[in-house]
Amino acid sequence: MVSERSGAQVLVASNRGPVSYALAADGALSAKRGGGGLVSGLSAIGPGSDALWVCAALGDGDREAVRRSGGALDPEDTGGQRVRMLDIPAEVHADAYNGVANSVLWFVHHMLYQTPLEPVFDDRFRAQWASYETYNAAFAEALADAAAPSAAVLVQDYHLALVPGMLRDRRPDLRIAHFSHTPWAPPEYFAMLPDDVQRKLTVGILGADRANFLTERWARAFTGCCRQALGADCDAYWPSDGAPYVVSTPPESTPRRTRIGVHGLGADADFLRERAHRPDVEERMATLRQQIGGTDRKTIVRVDRTELSKNIVRGLLAYRRLLADHPEWHERVVHVAFAYPSRQDLAVYREYTAEVGRLAEEINAEYGTADWQPVELHVKDDFARSLAAYRLADVALVNPIRDGMNLVAKEIPVVSDHGCALVLSREAGAYAELGKDALVINPYDINATAEALHTALSMEYGERAERTKRLAAAATALPPAQWFLDQLDALKTDPATSSSAP
Repeated sequence: MVSERSGAQVLVASNRGPVSYALAADGALSAKRGGGGLVSGLSAIGPGSDALWVCAALGDGDREAVRRSGGALDPEDTGGQRVRMLDIPAEVHADAYNGVANSVLWFVHHMLYQTPLEPVFDDRFRAQWASYETYNAAFAEALADAAAPSAAVLVQDYHLALVPGMLRDRRPDLRIAHFSHTPWAPPEYFAMLPDDVQRKLTVGILGADRANFLTERWARAFTGCCRQALGADCDAYWPSDGAPYVVSTPPESTPRRTRIGVHGLGADADFLRERAHRPDVEERMATLRQQIGGTDRKTIVRVDRTELSKNIVRGLLAYRRLLADHPEWHERVVHVAFAYPSRQDLAVYREYTAEVGRLAEEINAEYGTADWQPVELHVKDDFARSLAAYRLADVALVNPIRDGMNLVAKEIPVVSDHGCALVLSREAGAYAELGKDALVINPYDINATAEALHTALSMEYGERAERTKRLAAAATALPPAQWFLDQLDALKTDPATSSSAP
């Protein structure tokens, strides 16, 4: 039912919002604003657009902010954006976020399971799945209440895969899009999920008018999973002269046609280049040069969270293989590895982070000298220091097991001072756009990755500069604000978008 208030014309829904709060011991709240494509996109549509961002409270500070504000956050805290933060019970959020989204859906889409032992879908999973449904329903209710008639709603990512279908049931007048920021699992891997869960996830996203993805590869995987999960109740079409779409007629849902969109998020060149030349970045460049040991040494740079899919351990193993096979690089190269701890509330992530540190120490002990530390490992998140490393990079190593896009692969060529060679996994979404000018690797092949690093380090300056120029052009083809606006425009104006099947 439409709220009695006029409602918002454009709504964004995501697990994490554009602001987070810290609660001090004296009860004072401090707000910290974030960035990214959604923030840029909402800013780009202008203050007169009547936009609203719906997100969840993630910690004690957020929950206190909701209690004090009723959920409608102070625009001074949010940079002028209208934000409604939902105080979903902490135990429900924990089950939905850690129990299902991060421990099941993330693992499925990134193909991370050790299948002899996992996954196990038992009573505990069923309780967590019930929380995931409750969590999604809370978002659907909030969006249904806040949206103006025929408003545009852009739902974000695997945390909220059920929201489009739930929202469609409540507000059939709305124009709804869902965006997947991760890869999408191939049908044979998606099939590990219980049959009813597969069905609910696909029917949930197919409640949208548009299902959007970062690459065509992930979009095609999704349509394959729809066919598998829904059988005769679904078919997908990829016409050569038009936009792809899925027709679904599951018994629990009205017949629908969902357009499939591909929107490859790019780097924000103007922001990165300006930010990378501020004084704090210059200071960190001087510190990094000192740690590296002068300007004569070359650098292999990686910047990642210690996320299992980022493949940091194999990257370190490949670097060790490079030093073993090519002793000519001893004392001439340093691997600057930024591995920022991620999801440390999950044991498997804590263990992985510890293994990264152990392996870096092992390489330094094996090959280091009094004047040369082969690996400079940094684990404290520092954006200015990351930008400094981008500028210094001779080689960028981006070797994920699987990645929806990977913006680091796009950002380094944009910021690099003297051009850098990109060693890129073919399993990164960015490969579709950057593969032609990168040194492409199989992320599981340690020896081949080591040889690619050697080739990159040996590349002539002219070739490296020309590759970097082409990489930067491809990387910035769809900057964040335009990426958002393209999705919004397609949702509003696509004449093929329909609430019923053809």
